Amino acid sequence: MNNHVTVLEIDAKAIKHNLAFFKKQLQPTTKMMAVVKAFGYGSDSIEVAKIIKDDVAYFAVAYAAEGIALREAGIETPILVLHPQIANIDSIVKHRLEPNLYNFKILSAFLKYADEAPLMNYPIHIKFNTGLNRLGFWHNDIGNILVDLKKSNNVKVQSIFSHLAASNVAEEQDFTINQINNFAFIVKEMYKHLGYEPMIHILNTSGVVNYAQAQFDMVRVGIGLYGFGNNPEVTAQLKNTHTLKTIISQLHLIEQGETVGYNRAFVAKRPTKTATLPIGHADGISRKLGNEVGFVVINNQKAMIIGNVCMDMIMVDVTNIECKEGDEVIVFNHQQIVEYMAYKAETIPYEVLTGISQRVKRIVKH
Repeated sequence: MNNHVTVLEIDAKAIKHNLAFFKKQLQPTTKMMAVVKAFGYGSDSIEVAKIIKDDVAYFAVAYAAEGIALREAGIETPILVLHPQIANIDSIVKHRLEPNLYNFKILSAFLKYADEAPLMNYPIHIKFNTGLNRLGFWHNDIGNILVDLKKSNNVKVQSIFSHLAASNVAEEQDFTINQINNFAFIVKEMYKHLGYEPMIHILNTSGVVNYAQAQFDMVRVGIGLYGFGNNPEVTAQLKNTHTLKTIISQLHLIEQGETVGYNRAFVAKRPTKTATLPIGHADGISRKLGNEVGFVVINNQKAMIIGNVCMDMIMVDVTNIECKEGDEVIVFNHQQIVEYMAYKAETIPYEVLTGISQRVKRIVKH
């Protein structure tokens, strides 16, 4: 049992609201794939999946273990594994997960496994690289892919997909449109020779907002599900899904000239009241937020973090705040606070959310 008093509240109604927002952007025939990798972007992938399983066509995870956890929790929805490894093929098949086959090494390994098992029309997904240069086949691999696929009757391509590199950057519109056009060419070539037409998808959260013409058969929504639209106008229409809370463990009265924390980083310029909180960089609070850069909220007032962020604790200045030991502390409860923390820590909201330690207890609010 996790008795850590620091908790992350996950708002089920907000997740449903955000999903509905993106579904409204879609054509009636366009399917939705919800991305729940990285513990549901730092929340709880199993709980998120349970909340929306009846409203999406697919879930996507990064690794096989994430998909296995969903299956063991009773999730029956199709699950795409975005970055499978050869060592996990047996587990993937055992748990009815669907692998993304992104190069010839893993394609050959999976086809060999499928033939030897044997499997029957096992669903696979083929990813093409159109400019992100991360994972995926190149367009000039199409011929060899088709040769390999036609050797086997044991798999069936469920989808062909790619990933946009800069769909949230207006200045990169030409690059993004070029990616979409290249993908459309690849799909046309695959369809021409494959003998059937798998689903196709390329849009991510920002793509859904900015490139409606490329919805194709399905879209993938990740960060949008958790309240961030990658631009202020969209984020304002989404609801906050993550609320990180803790409590005051202890109050101290610090005399002028006394110091607080490791390396004596804070020196009191006046008599100061401090509060020590049971949350630190091991829980996901960046050390860059220390020394009066970041803040928390106590009784609706900002309390600046003073001194260095410790592994398990932070200290905040509560000199002008009426509070007592045991009082609730809000670390963040709104997208704007998360964005502020990300900006001050020189990172992005994705990292703030996914960086919340698994030792922080998750609570779902329905």
